This record gives sequence, structure tokens and C-alpha cells, in this order.
Amino acid sequence: IITLRTYCDFLLCVTSLIYFRNEGSLTSTLRTLLFFSALMITLPVGLYFSSKAYVFEGSLGMSDRDSYFYAAIVAVVTVHVVLALFVYVAWNEGSRQWREGKQD
Repeated sequence: IITLRTYCDFLLCVTSLIYFRNEGSLTSTLRTLLFFSALMITLPVGLYFSSKAYVFEGSLGMSDRDSYFYAAIVAVVTVHVVLALFVYVAWNEGSRQWREGKQD
């Protein structure tokens, strides 16, 4: 079972790899955008179904109707976390590129 903590650790690891790459501005920006686009699609959907089946119905024994509701909340929170990580990485990437351009 892949937990939310595992996903968060994976996200932080990959975002740090993206952040510390020394590539061209356009290539780095495109990779960051594609990476977070893929996360935006896969992570909320994956956490929705896994939390519904394993956490809310399996562990907590909730009804089918209640588990849909709480799994949707997990998916929405995941979307917000991915968006916040994207803004953080994009902001730092832009600041880094601006500082490097200013020193030339």
C-alpha cells in the first residue's frame, strides 16, 4: 500500500532533483510543467481510489456513500498540495534564473 507520506517523500525528492538541475531555462521550465501536469492527473486519482478502498472502506469500515465523500476530499486536498508545490518550485526556479542572469 502506497501511503500519502510515501507520495509526499517522492514529490519532495523529485522536485529537489528538478530544482537543482543546471539546464537551459526553457528546457527546465518545460520539464517542471510536464512533471507537475503528470502529478496533477495521477496523484489525485490514485489517492482517491486507494483511500476509498483501503482507508475509508477497508480500515474504517465506512459505507460506500460516505467513503466517496471523504475520498473526494482527499483528492481535492491532493490537488491543492500539487499546485502549491508547483508554485513553490516555479517561483524558486524563476528567482534562481533571475539571480544568475543578474550576475552576468
